[in-house]
Amino acid sequence: MEIYLAKTQGFCAGVSFAIDIVEKALKKYGMPIYVFHDIVHNTHVVNDFRSRGVVFVEDLGAVPEGDRVIFSAHGVPPEIVEEAKKRNLKIIDATCPLVAKVHKEAIQYSQAGIPVVLIGHKNHQEIIGTSGYVNPKLLHIIQDAKDVESLQLGPAPSKIGVITQTTLSVDETRQIMDSLKKKFPDSQLLLKADLCYATQNRQDAVKELAQICDLIIVCGSRNSSNSNRLRETGSSSGVETVIIDSVNELDMEILENKNKIGITSGASVPRFIVEDVVETIRNVFTDVKIHSFENPEKDIIFKLPEI
Repeated sequence: MEIYLAKTQGFCAGVSFAIDIVEKALKKYGMPIYVFHDIVHNTHVVNDFRSRGVVFVEDLGAVPEGDRVIFSAHGVPPEIVEEAKKRNLKIIDATCPLVAKVHKEAIQYSQAGIPVVLIGHKNHQEIIGTSGYVNPKLLHIIQDAKDVESLQLGPAPSKIGVITQTTLSVDETRQIMDSLKKKFPDSQLLLKADLCYATQNRQDAVKELAQICDLIIVCGSRNSSNSNRLRETGSSSGVETVIIDSVNELDMEILENKNKIGITSGASVPRFIVEDVVETIRNVFTDVKIHSFENPEKDIIFKLPEI
């Protein structure tokens, strides 16, 4: 058996940024530390912080007035920031810099009076946050190419601002853009490169694995958008692809009669999860050969803010 490790492993820079901020806050201030929403979408990361006393909340009302709160990597809408200020909470912002960039674009489009098509999963925390930076009268949220058919923008605008959830599928986004161009042929579509580099790198790596492997294992939590997109990318490439949160969920029977196994992981997955999967496979099967590649993201780091 041969195992091919995707060239992108471990935390992306945005996830490391958010996790390091929580670690820095714990070291500097101690408890209590509150985090609004899961800091990143990974069960192991959240449970580790929770075991160390960090409290995760979905309602700022659960944070005692005057205490410290950290906003998650996914970002929050402006009204959450205002609510925190009114309650005199000490705010630490762990929003991924790439998501913060999208927020600025949303503000610019709104200020220019340009209709905004926001592409993403409506209940995802990032979309909830980004939509708050768009004038409600200009905002149109769609999830897929089918939604374009029912999209109504009134008289065809000269310009349409297009913003995407950073963790979307590259291929899916391309299809939606093609549909928008067909529906609004006389409108200029303003789309900047919003898809996260880590998302694209990981999807490209899965496509590479699909060319040589007969099974792909995606390590990632089921509430992780980018992990689910990796599973979809593998499946749409014609290769059996499964997603597991930890090695405990790996059904060893699916490895039977498989010769080349690809293993990848979402951008918020600790490296030890992949290492556990590899070690478990090596303990069950004999003569397992491991192939690994240089990570193209190894030098990408976001500078931490003062807190």
